Amino acid sequence: MNADLGLWAVPLAVLGGMLRVSTPFLFVSLGECVTEKSGRINLGLEGTLVFGAMAGYGGAYLTGSPWLGVLAAGLFGVLFGLLHGFLCSLPKVNDIAVGIALMLLGTGLAFFFGKPLIQPAAPMLPAIPLGAWSDVPQVRAALEVSPLFVIGLLIAIALLFVFKRTKIGLVLRMVGDSADAARAMGYPILPVRIGATAFGGFMAGVAGAYLSLYYPGSWNEAISSGQGLIAVALVIFARWNPLACFGAALLFGGAGALGPALQSVGVTEGYYLFYAAPYVLTLLILFFTSSRTKALEGAPRELSITK
Repeated sequence: MNADLGLWAVPLAVLGGMLRVSTPFLFVSLGECVTEKSGRINLGLEGTLVFGAMAGYGGAYLTGSPWLGVLAAGLFGVLFGLLHGFLCSLPKVNDIAVGIALMLLGTGLAFFFGKPLIQPAAPMLPAIPLGAWSDVPQVRAALEVSPLFVIGLLIAIALLFVFKRTKIGLVLRMVGDSADAARAMGYPILPVRIGATAFGGFMAGVAGAYLSLYYPGSWNEAISSGQGLIAVALVIFARWNPLACFGAALLFGGAGALGPALQSVGVTEGYYLFYAAPYVLTLLILFFTSSRTKALEGAPRELSITK
């Protein structure tokens, strides 16, 4: 099947993998972008994502509806976000330390409650056949995308508008840039940050549901591979811009699809090294974008990483 396409099978496989692998990065990074715009960082999104994958799969299995599974995953993500926001609101509590603790809590709870869900089959999310115009099976398969991918793109556009054109976005950015100025204007600091963290948790939960209900489409304890943590680095790379988060998610998705693409065309030696491409890319991006003057350009000034 791959021989019919020749070398075109590799970029086609990377394109298809990019559209599939990028969606969790997109949702987590957009949620974390909102959280960090409020002046708070959440490193616990990896745990939220894993728990969301388990909750989404279990919800879809119990209700028979994958969309109810997505909703359940998002609601559990909100709970994790609210917990993170509440704990970070306490005096002398470090948000990075809380995030790490909640990451371990989320993954531990997911593994504990998810053991009965490894064998049962839950209904999967549908696919949008963007390649229906083609007679080539590989093209049709590569251009199948999840509705969540399209929804993620629309959310990125909506967030860019909210940040730049609405009062909600102005208040969020003010709280993230100067809590004193926001307080002087009469805006509540803690409710804004807790709400932003809850939104970030919701998006991470939905990202987890995508993993278990679409691609790879199953629940297991190794389902994430650190995508929640990579997405936090992705936000810094995107300079806290929602549309840039979309482009960066595609870039990371393409890197994650490189290994399987080479394997699909018969590369049998060394292809597994390309499975590390997203992690290498994360290190390279952080290295080349770091400098004394531009490392945190555009960062909300209330973030703990800027102080």
